[in-house]
Amino acid sequence: MDDLLTQSRNKVVGTKQTIKALENCEVQQVFIARDAEEKVIRPVVSLCEANNIEPQYIETMQQLGKMCGIKVKAAVAAIKE
Repeated sequence: MDDLLTQSRNKVVGTKQTIKALENCEVQQVFIARDAEEKVIRPVVSLCEANNIEPQYIETMQQLGKMCGIKVKAAVAAIKE
């Protein structure tokens, strides 16, 4: 599943972009870093529940950023449909 994010061309990285994609019902899978701040990920988790999407949890923001192909940490990322 982690490879899916790495290889996907149709992904969004970051809380704002992920929330926007979730609100537009464009998300296939959501990835959340376990070490991200609760206040940052709470709206994403709520939208996942509302859309019946089971988020995949990644151990660290550093790992998630690397999986997204960026050089900085990421709290949240998603693969769009």
